Amino acid sequence: MGLEQRVTELERRLAELEGVSAPADAPSDSGPGSAEPGVRPEFWALQRLKAELASIGSHDGGVLFTGSVLLPTRERYEWQYGTATEQLLDEDWSREADAFAALGHGVRLRLLKEVVGGRRTAAELAEVDGMGTSGQVYHHLRQLTGAGWLQAAGRGRYEIPAARVVPLLVMLSAARP
Repeated sequence: MGLEQRVTELERRLAELEGVSAPADAPSDSGPGSAEPGVRPEFWALQRLKAELASIGSHDGGVLFTGSVLLPTRERYEWQYGTATEQLLDEDWSREADAFAALGHGVRLRLLKEVVGGRRTAAELAEVDGMGTSGQVYHHLRQLTGAGWLQAAGRGRYEIPAARVVPLLVMLSAARP
């Protein structure tokens, strides 16, 4: 493999690790119509994941989540993240406790939903029925910010970091029965 090919491959792998999606006009050999014969078409992403894992020699499998999301605010987020099973099983899961705990309160989930919907200032969020006092709203905003689910965007505005939009929606999907 020549140097140029090696650099291209390193750039591709780095983009995957960082969750950067390919440009919309980039060629793709995956998608709903590209499943192998005899494979259920709704599992095209799973088949592609298995092929990628095989190409890097991962025998223990892996997990992939991805999304292309257009929010009510007309903001578009495209993101993906994959992790080898071995890496997940070897880590200390308690490190993620604060991130999960921040989502474990109904008011905080409602705040995130309102931010996704376009309410971005603390004042707008405090006006929503059932949010409690402005002090309580600020308390919940601090919890979400501390756990990385929100970030301050200046002048009392909040936003969900781009790298957290799709994971938030994946977690909500996973929590459904």
